[in-house]
Amino acid sequence: MIVIRWISRLQSKRIELIAPHRKTIVKPKTQDGRPLRRYKRRWRVERLFAWLYNFGRIVTRYEYKLANFLGFLRLAGFMILAKKYL
Repeated sequence: MIVIRWISRLQSKRIELIAPHRKTIVKPKTQDGRPLRRYKRRWRVERLFAWLYNFGRIVTRYEYKLANFLGFLRLAGFMILAKKYL
């Protein structure tokens, strides 16, 4: 009962549930492929943030100046790309 109210509240704010269909379920699919493409792009963004959180200096912002923080952020991004592609 609480879940139904929660879902109706989300639908009233035009928030759509995007979840992939499980292969083990026999029922027909409830969505076509369009919203699931957004789900795949979201995974990439969340994965990037997870990789960035491995750098403690970025998670806890020790630098007072923004330029120093952005420099470490760029360095972490370069290290992630270098590890993946080099």
